[in-house]
Amino acid sequence: MMLPADSHVHTEWSWDTGATPGLMERMCAQATELGLPAVAFTDHLDLMAWEVDPSDLAGLDHLKAFLTPEGALVLPPVDIGQYLECVDRCRDKFPDLRIITGMELGQPHRTGKAAAELPGFGQLERVLGSLHVLQVGNKFFEPPGLYRLWPAADVMGQYLAEVPRMIDGSDAFAVLTHIDYAVRYWPTKDAGPFDPAKFEDDFREALRAVARSGRALEMNVGGKIRPWVVQWWSQEGGEAITFGSDAHQPEWVGRNFGEAVAMVEACGFRPGRNPVDFWTRHSGH
Repeated sequence: MMLPADSHVHTEWSWDTGATPGLMERMCAQATELGLPAVAFTDHLDLMAWEVDPSDLAGLDHLKAFLTPEGALVLPPVDIGQYLECVDRCRDKFPDLRIITGMELGQPHRTGKAAAELPGFGQLERVLGSLHVLQVGNKFFEPPGLYRLWPAADVMGQYLAEVPRMIDGSDAFAVLTHIDYAVRYWPTKDAGPFDPAKFEDDFREALRAVARSGRALEMNVGGKIRPWVVQWWSQEGGEAITFGSDAHQPEWVGRNFGEAVAMVEACGFRPGRNPVDFWTRHSGH
């Protein structure tokens, strides 16, 4: 099986990897060993603060330096110039691996203008749009915090309702990543197992908004694969797919891609002529 490009990989330039030296190079080595044709380094670019409970930072002790006394996480922007220099070094060392530059821009409808002003942002080849936080009063919270504030069903509904607003409010990104982000943190202990059927209408409405915009949807398959996402995407008019492991360490690169390819092909998507092309329902035409 010819594997697709891994279009969502994090390196030492992402705040949540601990700035591990040489991580990008090790990601390239792993992608090469797996036989991936290409990899996109889409490091986190988060230009707004959000509230964090100390329990949410388990295993991420280095982030405590970015916490305000009030409990807000304020992160420094990526030095895109240095990031691009790192990419160039890896391109020289791994000439047979196509390396795509990019960023994962959090809340682009709120931060897109600030991102565009950063030196080097316009040179990036691919920008992912991510919805990580929702507004509560004058503060912002990620899903773990939201589930402590609201009933679980309300969190899911509000998260999916924000997706069309993000789509309509920014043209800074080409791919929507992990539309199921809030599902990752679903509080099973309190709310029971997550049932996608209960939120099908909300998911479909969000997916229709993405499809109308002409953007691609990422199949984020680093964790549990959710086949209903690609099924509903296809049924709601979605034309383009990317694959993303969301890897934060080398062994995650390309994770679950075999299963993901079979799932996406079953819904009618096919690769393009170039390994870095989106998979579409009209590839080759």
